[in-house]
Amino acid sequence: MKEITIGILSSMFFAVTFILNRSMELSGGSWLWSSSLRYFFMLPFLIAIVYYRKGFSSMKKEIVQQPLPFFLWSVVGFVFFYAPLTYAAAFSPGWLVAGTWQLTILAGVLLTPLFFITIQTKEGSKHFRQKLPFISVCITSIILIGVIFIQIPHAQTVPTRTLLYGVLPIVFAAFMYPLGNRKMMELLDGRLDTFQRILAMTLMTIPIWIIFAIIALLTVGPPSFNQVFQSFIVGVSSGVIATTLFFMATDRVRHDQGKLAAVEATQSTQLIFVILGEMMILGIAAPTPMAIVGIVIIIIGMSLHSFHAVIGQRKQLKSAAGE
Repeated sequence: MKEITIGILSSMFFAVTFILNRSMELSGGSWLWSSSLRYFFMLPFLIAIVYYRKGFSSMKKEIVQQPLPFFLWSVVGFVFFYAPLTYAAAFSPGWLVAGTWQLTILAGVLLTPLFFITIQTKEGSKHFRQKLPFISVCITSIILIGVIFIQIPHAQTVPTRTLLYGVLPIVFAAFMYPLGNRKMMELLDGRLDTFQRILAMTLMTIPIWIIFAIIALLTVGPPSFNQVFQSFIVGVSSGVIATTLFFMATDRVRHDQGKLAAVEATQSTQLIFVILGEMMILGIAAPTPMAIVGIVIIIIGMSLHSFHAVIGQRKQLKSAAGE
């Protein structure tokens, strides 16, 4: 399934977030600047792309028609997602943040009953609450076992304070990101393309990021050149490229909860990219044998998701051919 490949590619660019956020914290940068600068740097790129694609009018129309839900789910999907991640980086190494973040693949599946599907019947349109995709839950659980294997060698040396301040915010963010993304897809139903949706969500949250920046300026002063430069890289790599790829993949499968779960599960590969990146950039030790076993389990889980998605696609094609 092409969407899984796109999801894995997006996770590679997302990995930059965990590595550089930790790097900025180690060099004394404030998490308030790390979070706000990312979205400030995203804005001009997204404006240029949407302007080139002549997408402003339709984007503005959607925002004006539904300003409150647009603002609410933008805050949930962006602010409640990224602010906790940058805060956690002040207390936890990148591998712990990225590892705990993998809860988002299970969170996305568990959120399924919060959404409805519309089916056309002879009596008209009917809305049905979606059910948990059982097979997807089982496969996702396999991936989480792999994540736990990777974390065990490190968790033994992590103090309680790190677990409390560095893990709980990530657990919160892990549920907010898929919730905001799925609610926005439900709200728009494909009426905006990926670039328009990301730009609209970014614009809706800019006032909050400005507040973050003001608080940072008053409490810790202006950001260093190093933090500005690394935030720029994060903004382009994770904010523009990775988010666009991930939203594009989820948009393509938004009506199939099993495939959507498979795409969201591709984010588990972030942990592999983060470990490799921290080894090269921050000089952390190579993975232990147990961590390598965990990586293998994650790869197996992703392969099962891909296999399940392909089987489901073939069944749909056979069903369509039979009609």
